[in-house]
Amino acid sequence: MKPGRLQAFSDGVFAILITILVLEFHVPAYRTGHLWTAVLHQWPILFAYIISFLYVGTLWLFHHDYFNTIAQIDRGLNFVNLVVLFPITLVDYPTNLIASALASGNQSDMKTAFIIYDVVALLISASFKLLYTYVNRHATLRVKQAKHTKLHQKTKDDPLRSVAIYAIALVVTPFSTWLGALLLLAGIIFHTVAYFRLSRSTKIVID
Repeated sequence: MKPGRLQAFSDGVFAILITILVLEFHVPAYRTGHLWTAVLHQWPILFAYIISFLYVGTLWLFHHDYFNTIAQIDRGLNFVNLVVLFPITLVDYPTNLIASALASGNQSDMKTAFIIYDVVALLISASFKLLYTYVNRHATLRVKQAKHTKLHQKTKDDPLRSVAIYAIALVVTPFSTWLGALLLLAGIIFHTVAYFRLSRSTKIVID
């Protein structure tokens, strides 16, 4: 099986998820002449949306570029890809929880929301580690170029690093809401940095 069909399916999943994220925006209840104030009160929704949009967008870029180094798909890789997509489709839920908790200002609720987001993010990173491990153990699936092999070796441990960040966030958040939130953001920023490293490598190979 060629990678194109798997990528098309995966792209559709990512597109639907991003669409669902933006559907959380609604016109707020407001009194005439006070629309701006009502919109400003929606900042938690906007904040949570921006963070999750950047996160999901980076995951899509990662997925897309990584599969450009894959020559063929077997049943095992099809299954692993579904495992990768499953936790990604859950992102909308903790996004809504964070928006709601930030709007309420309740520390306990914010801790719960951040912890749930950490768990989802940790599962996503762990699923990417599963993907990398599967492909590295089935080298015949990769495009046969030495630079691709080097690329796979360079990136194979990145998911473990992000798993460590989210695991630390899970431990810290019950004691410090905002430090836990910063660690969650650090994990998402790490993905972005790791993607740019991957994109530079794949550009050399693909171009």
